[in-house]
Amino acid sequence: MMELSLLLKICLSIGLVGVFSLFLHLYSFLWLKPERRRWKLMRQGIGGPKPSFFYGNIHEMRKLQQSKAMESLKVKHVSDSESSISHTDWPSILFPYLEEWRRKYGRIFMYSTGNIQFLYVTNPDVVKEISLCTALELGKPSYLAKERKPLFGNGILTSSGKIWVHQRKSIAPELYSNKVKGMINLMVETTESLLRAWETSIEGNGGITNIRVDEHFRSLSADIISRACFGSNYSKGEEMFLKLRDLQRAMSKQSLLIGIPGLRFVPSKNNREIWRLEKEIRTLILKVVRERKEAGYEKDLLQMILESANNNNEELDESQFIVDNCKNIYFAGHETSATTASWCLMLLALHPEWQDRARAEVVDVYNGHPRPDVDMLRKMKTLTMVIQETLRLYPPAAFVSREPSVDMKFGDVHVPQGVNIWIPVSTFHHDPDIWGHDAHMFNPERFANGIFRACKLPHAYMPFGMGTRTCAGQNFAMIELKVLLSLILINFSFSLSPNYDHSPAFRLVIEPGNGVELLFRRV
Repeated sequence: MMELSLLLKICLSIGLVGVFSLFLHLYSFLWLKPERRRWKLMRQGIGGPKPSFFYGNIHEMRKLQQSKAMESLKVKHVSDSESSISHTDWPSILFPYLEEWRRKYGRIFMYSTGNIQFLYVTNPDVVKEISLCTALELGKPSYLAKERKPLFGNGILTSSGKIWVHQRKSIAPELYSNKVKGMINLMVETTESLLRAWETSIEGNGGITNIRVDEHFRSLSADIISRACFGSNYSKGEEMFLKLRDLQRAMSKQSLLIGIPGLRFVPSKNNREIWRLEKEIRTLILKVVRERKEAGYEKDLLQMILESANNNNEELDESQFIVDNCKNIYFAGHETSATTASWCLMLLALHPEWQDRARAEVVDVYNGHPRPDVDMLRKMKTLTMVIQETLRLYPPAAFVSREPSVDMKFGDVHVPQGVNIWIPVSTFHHDPDIWGHDAHMFNPERFANGIFRACKLPHAYMPFGMGTRTCAGQNFAMIELKVLLSLILINFSFSLSPNYDHSPAFRLVIEPGNGVELLFRRV
């Protein structure tokens, strides 16, 4: 009996030690580590809102966001016309907490969501130092590969260190300009198919028709990247695109909740939807890969991913490597082009003088030819200016983010290991001190002499990211945009539809929340 009693006491003691150890681990993970990072930043005079245990500043962020949304809704009811469209209001509406804290704490401040510590940086000198850093120790935030795993996994968009270097070396060359120019005919053929459908709609509606272009552009861009990436298996891309779009919507619903430990494992309705879509997308990609291996070699992006997976030195599971990078390329390859093209047409509809000017250039460059080639696209300076100004006012990515895996210094700022550096692209793109008094206006003329003469600080223009992590697909995106926009301009004139509702939204990218509806006529 005494032996049993002693055994129970020993078991109880072990259990208490285990519970206490778990408590200490959680306390350190949830509070001590973030607090140590905060303390290191506070010693440098960097301030920020006081976080609460477990949630950080999420409650305050939600409160400010809801308040701003209600305020902007009231303003919208009072004045809702073309003249009331503002290109600089959307950051303060979508991220009011960042604007509020910037006014209160200055150009550099800290805040947190859950146990993730952020360092918000709008000091141009510090940002320049970050952009020039080539050390592998400065990579993408580690939370992205965890919190955004269903959408991105550990692909080229979210990976860091040697894994990212391997992916970049394998995939990026397939998106360089010398390779992309070979895809122009593919882009033209796909776009012409869409425009024929628009022509039919115009003829059937008495010479003018209302089209929601953002939906068409997403399908078009998905079709182009499908053909470029998957070759003869491109038909599978449409199904993948629809599922990735649904997954993007589901994940954007919880964008403020990143950093809350264990939340992504809770079997909520939204999480179950995310898990289902992730599984279906993985199955679809691996099916395409299996068919490719059986059919034989095709020289396209998918083939480069397969070869890269075979040579990844077993740092990643081969199947996961393929799935993650297919999802990354597919998401980045169609989302950037589609949203930018939508904003571009909205701005040209709002500014018919620039629409006429761009169309005149396209007509002159085409010079009677039915299709553009790479040399013709290169001559479209006005159209390039329009695209660059669109990317300034409505950059697809709202932030450039970095995380040092060791303590690092940028300018006078010592950034502790594990702190997420958060650089708001829109703040730099809309700053009058950088762009001049008309920073809030659509003025493509500012890019007439290139990016380096468009503003006082060229490194402050970052629509495709910055430094070594600049988007590998920017050449692909610019060529696709020029093909699409030039073919539209030479065939149609367009104006804002009375149904257009200017509502920029953050769904992992900055997109037209209620779409872009335009009225089209044949030229």
